[in-house]
Amino acid sequence: MSIVVFDIGGSAVKYGLWENENLSNKGSFYTPENWKDMKEEMKKIYHNFTNDKSVEGVAISAPGAVDVQEGNIKGISSVPYLHFFSIKKEWEELFGVPVSMENDANCAALAEVWRGVAKDVQNALFLIIGSGVGGSVIIDRKLFKGRDLFGGEFGYMLLDDVHTLSDMGSPVQIAKRYGKEIGLDTVVDGKYLFEEANRGEPIAMKYVEGIIDALAHGIYNLTTSFNPDMVVIGGGISVREDLIQRLHDRTSYYLERQNVQDLKLNIQVCKFHNDANLIGAVVHFEQTLGNKKIS
Repeated sequence: MSIVVFDIGGSAVKYGLWENENLSNKGSFYTPENWKDMKEEMKKIYHNFTNDKSVEGVAISAPGAVDVQEGNIKGISSVPYLHFFSIKKEWEELFGVPVSMENDANCAALAEVWRGVAKDVQNALFLIIGSGVGGSVIIDRKLFKGRDLFGGEFGYMLLDDVHTLSDMGSPVQIAKRYGKEIGLDTVVDGKYLFEEANRGEPIAMKYVEGIIDALAHGIYNLTTSFNPDMVVIGGGISVREDLIQRLHDRTSYYLERQNVQDLKLNIQVCKFHNDANLIGAVVHFEQTLGNKKIS
């Protein structure tokens, strides 16, 4: 049996097929502009997978405050049309098989606690960095979601009177500001911004330093509040080889400046990188709807 998996993001929807504890047939499509088009694209992918396979269900990683019990998505996200209706019911009617859904950052955490970088720790915080900054809290190896499902929504953390961690720590948002400042006609992404910074372009270097500083401030606030065993970084930025060292150095600077250098930092990158959300969606499916093989 197989599970079709989707990871819905602000700019793209990733998908894959999970079978024999392996993720295969991965691909993506641009995030549609409305719910009708989203359903059509997802149904097309689903039918492509089910032509010659028996599918057990569909596992979905989604943005926002995913209410697993009520089957809807609350809060706000970069895909606003997903919110405040019985979305799980519509997905089950669309696919005709059981559907599980969980917040994308929570999915990444589940994957990493299962067989990833956090498999041997009890308490961990996750920062998933993309079009915003998502997060997740793991206490005693279980998700802590909070009363209103906002546990781990670190992107809302204010870094000054106006700007949040998502405003200042998202390469997607910062890249747009960079492109606008230097007068580019096309929208640039985080990869372009970092490449320009590596090339020594001064304005790009300034913006990249701002991203590192914002994330370090966030990690400082979180580690002094939670004192976790590990802080795990995920999202597209996590593939950068120098990222962890830069975050460690900058966060250590702030800890030393505030005389809390006795707090031991342990910053790691997601083992599964961009596949973490997809794999974690499968973990959640198995824990809630499957045969409990994953724990």
